[in-house]
Amino acid sequence: MADRHLSLVLHDIAPETWPDYIDFVAKVDALARRHGPIPITWLVVPDFHHRSDCRRDGAFLENLQRRRAMGDELALHGYYHCDDAPSPRTPRDWFMRRFYTWEGEFYALDENEAAQRLDKGIELFRSQGWPLTGFVAPAWLMSQGARRALAQRDFCYTSDPQHLYTLPDYTRLEAPGLVWSARSAWRRGLSRLASETQRWRSREAPLLRLGLHPVDMRHARVQAYWLAVLERLIHEGRRPITKYDWVTGQRRREQHAA
Repeated sequence: MADRHLSLVLHDIAPETWPDYIDFVAKVDALARRHGPIPITWLVVPDFHHRSDCRRDGAFLENLQRRRAMGDELALHGYYHCDDAPSPRTPRDWFMRRFYTWEGEFYALDENEAAQRLDKGIELFRSQGWPLTGFVAPAWLMSQGARRALAQRDFCYTSDPQHLYTLPDYTRLEAPGLVWSARSAWRRGLSRLASETQRWRSREAPLLRLGLHPVDMRHARVQAYWLAVLERLIHEGRRPITKYDWVTGQRRREQHAA
């Protein structure tokens, strides 16, 4: 059987959301003491909703530095993580930006605007000595202009709900993800069913991503689900890995095969 991996990915990382994850991450670290390393990919938002600027919180930055020293990955996740572009003008745009999500920051940006926000995020990472690994757009939504701007920068990969894409050429790699919508009881019920179905369908996928959000951590049953799935996947033979390490491993394999 080919190597199978899993990536534990924590979304929306900012000073405002850090407390949501503390208890869960402590439990993951406890699992790691029993099962071996469980590196985490942290999706960092430089200024979450214009009200949680990373640069103004030294303790937050120190915590991320400590996690990186432990083998975790820090990836850029938008800049503000909110859609502050002019109001949608078409039915499709209204659906995507007001029904599907209000947080698709890069969905309506032109190339110049996207480039400015990417560069501000890059500046933060470089000021902290963090390598540029991946960029994940909020809600996985990007305009064509944003895609062009991203391809011109030094990131290794980006993603959507079912794939990773190597940059700058957007080569697609199969990497299905599990994700919940946990804001209401009925959504949590459907999310459990959808996640279990996806997990079964993806049992042979080379990489399975677990995409967690701060709201998941506010519901004990949802948090327990993620911990149980993480441990179950490890027992089934999946090896935890950061997204960056998995992508670079795929590139090395391709080079050796060429």
